[in-house]
Amino acid sequence: MVSRAKDWFNQAVRDLEHAEDSRKAGRHEWACFAAQQGAEKAVKALHLSFGQEAWGHVVARLLQELPENITVPKELVEKARVLDNFYIPARYPNSHPSGAPFEHYGPLQSEDAVSYAREIIEFVRVQMA
Repeated sequence: MVSRAKDWFNQAVRDLEHAEDSRKAGRHEWACFAAQQGAEKAVKALHLSFGQEAWGHVVARLLQELPENITVPKELVEKARVLDNFYIPARYPNSHPSGAPFEHYGPLQSEDAVSYAREIIEFVRVQMA
């Protein structure tokens, strides 16, 4: 079977670009979600590059389940945990006590989300090289 790792990684980069564009446009909730998606797809690409299947959407767990010969910095796992908080609440109004998601996310959240996703994607790029 042909590895699709590069396809997943290329989509991760594109999702990060979408996150950056959304951030610049003030759509911070979408920036946060797209950043999470970029990080998730990048780590799944890394799993695929080692011939592993990766399931789920929790980036921190996906990082922790990489082969033992890959040293994942603890700080990167912590940043993934921040991104994991954007998977559902950034999209669904019933994830918050009141208000639409766009009312709960601003430039501070989206700046961190984009930065953390960029770090995870770069970590994956280096590992896949």
